[in-house]
Amino acid sequence: MGILEKIKDIEAEINRTQKNKATEYHLGLLKAKLARYRTQLLEPPKGSKGAGDGFEVLKSGDARVSLIGFPSVGKSTILTKLTDTQSATAAYEFTTLTCIPGVIQYKGANIQLLDTPGIIEGAAQGKGRGRQVIAVAKTADLVLMMLDAHKGEVQKQLLEEELEAVGIRLNKQPPNIYYKPKQAGGVALIATVPLTYLNERLVRSILHEYKIFHAEVLVRYDATVDEFIDVVEGRRSYLKCIYVYNKIDQLSIEEVDRLARQPHSAVISCNASLGLDVLLQKIWEDLSMVRVYTKRRGGAPDFSDALILRSGCTVEHVCHVIHRDLSRHFKYALVWGRSAKHTPQRVGLSHKMADEDVIQIVKK
Repeated sequence: MGILEKIKDIEAEINRTQKNKATEYHLGLLKAKLARYRTQLLEPPKGSKGAGDGFEVLKSGDARVSLIGFPSVGKSTILTKLTDTQSATAAYEFTTLTCIPGVIQYKGANIQLLDTPGIIEGAAQGKGRGRQVIAVAKTADLVLMMLDAHKGEVQKQLLEEELEAVGIRLNKQPPNIYYKPKQAGGVALIATVPLTYLNERLVRSILHEYKIFHAEVLVRYDATVDEFIDVVEGRRSYLKCIYVYNKIDQLSIEEVDRLARQPHSAVISCNASLGLDVLLQKIWEDLSMVRVYTKRRGGAPDFSDALILRSGCTVEHVCHVIHRDLSRHFKYALVWGRSAKHTPQRVGLSHKMADEDVIQIVKK
């Protein structure tokens, strides 16, 4: 029996098993087996050369955004609208057969936007170049899930299921679980809160599925079986995602308002050029970018060329962006802006920068 057949059998057994206290242990073991088989399925065959022609796109710019969606939902059109890249568009499906990169220039940042072929059901098993598309999505800082506004809920659920099956978690945080394999001592489960879904017997059995017989597990919240399996697997990608509902010019204003109020959502019309500015602002906010301007001693700040960093960056990060050896010769910095308590504030390498701060670095 092949891996695909094993996966189908386990999925069928999970679906027909009643979910209650008595079956929690059995379902936990089935989910662990399912996750292990799916991981084996995604591993490239021995001797393969990687993602394949057209998918080896060099990462460039300040951030990478990947477009994912079913065929003919407007991925190529939005790439053409937001960038200077011309991607083939047509009224038939599968117009795009390779990964096409473009660059969004917004607020001084260069954001790489990747147009991928449309996903079909079964992409997690490799159908329709699904593995290559998913491999590209895992390298992105943000996912734009393009949806047809007429059937957005159905498409959203199907795409989320496909991505969940290959270890991509959208708009979720990594589980707060400490896990460390050991050489001896068996499996030790420590919980700081009462656990509803996990117990020592179930944790031990799941670890045995992965041939792990000695480990230390510390659970800091009421985690589920799926979350614990994610920690054991360790091959999960936690990505931010914006659900982009296209073709809103064909909907009523009430339906557009309902879609726009959903979490992590944006409503647009590529053909009518509606909502693109709002989408760009959402992309900027979700990427958590920070613009820092430099200033020479005795001169005016250079607002023409910003340094683009991520939220939480410090003066030390700014030094590394300017020159890798600058932090060695750093004496102090003067900062103007929202992060400064007074203007200017003399700071050290650990000072956190805010958006649109101005910095002057003084060397030893």
